[in-house]
Amino acid sequence: MRTIAFSWRFLWSRPLTAALNLLLLSLGLASITFLLLVSHQINSAFERDLAGIDAVVGAKGSPMQLILSGVLQLDVPTGNIPLAAVETLRAHPQVASVIPISMGDSFRGFRIVGTTPDYVRHYAAELAQGALWRSPMQAVLGARVARQSGLKVGDTFSGAHGLVSGLGAGADAHEESPYTVTGILAPTGSVLDRLVLTSLESVWQVHDADADAAPGDKDREVTLALIQYKTPLAAVTFPRFINTTTGMQAAAPALEITRLLSMLGVGLDVLRALAGLLLLTAGLSVFIALWGAVRERRADLALLRMLGAPPRKVAGLLLCEALWLALLAMVLGVLAGQGLAMLLAWALQLDQSIMIGGLAWPAGWLGVPVLALGVALASALLPAWEAYRVSVFELLQSR
Repeated sequence: MRTIAFSWRFLWSRPLTAALNLLLLSLGLASITFLLLVSHQINSAFERDLAGIDAVVGAKGSPMQLILSGVLQLDVPTGNIPLAAVETLRAHPQVASVIPISMGDSFRGFRIVGTTPDYVRHYAAELAQGALWRSPMQAVLGARVARQSGLKVGDTFSGAHGLVSGLGAGADAHEESPYTVTGILAPTGSVLDRLVLTSLESVWQVHDADADAAPGDKDREVTLALIQYKTPLAAVTFPRFINTTTGMQAAAPALEITRLLSMLGVGLDVLRALAGLLLLTAGLSVFIALWGAVRERRADLALLRMLGAPPRKVAGLLLCEALWLALLAMVLGVLAGQGLAMLLAWALQLDQSIMIGGLAWPAGWLGVPVLALGVALASALLPAWEAYRVSVFELLQSR
């Protein structure tokens, strides 16, 4: 206990040096914590939203754009496809289920999605209030939509044309075709939380009113369809069948998201390298500080040895000093990393973007304390050995 108390006093005997070392080490650990949290939560969000969706069928264009718009609701769709063509997919021997999706409007930056109740069941979502839509112009709100809009069951609202995030409710609003809220979904952590769900007929009715026309069912269009296979072997043949024999395209979410994550991985690698450079700088700074402390405190060390402190106790003082620094930096770094992640989550929430949470403890986080201790101990080993091997006579003689 005396060693621990002495090391704490030694650490703060030079407050500016200790504060600088603590800042550098904390920044490096905060950067690594932040990267671990964000990469873990983005991967988790993708896994939640892509679960059970084997293919997305839509208009020809960019496959990644099709996935981002149709599954993650982050991009503009590639176009529309005939409803009749989508319905024929239900009879395909390799298809287990088809969920049509129709987009084009938004409410206060949240997308209004026309679909079927199968879309809600796919994500195992439950109603917190009310019921699902039963007729056109009825809508169910995701948890985040309800929280930020303040709408309740029985309230009415009007959608606005376009999918631009943050679009005001009064910009090009379909005032003549209001929706009635019939239900509010419980939070799922999935894409449903930031969507307004309604029937396909609602979307058609709104745009029929705009066009002053009433096309027949054979002319109806949807934006895309979410496909689930009956067998994993369909992943090889079904996309090729769609891409070569129809005017539509099929994109595999797993493949496209892997490509996206590989592109994001380059940026994450750069950030990891910067965090590693910060830790290396912090380690060198701690080493220089402790090495200087050994030389500056020779008289103190000599006095301790004369009072009966064995060499291991003297070396232990420097090691404990480094451990104090590691402990403080670990606490500050983890708190700062969590704070940055929460700030990012708040910013993405304002942008109606992909959902990531603030507080999370992925398994890789356990490496942060180990890294902090490793850097501190590695920096202290040589100064501690120097203090251990110098004799009392040499310490007094240098005085």
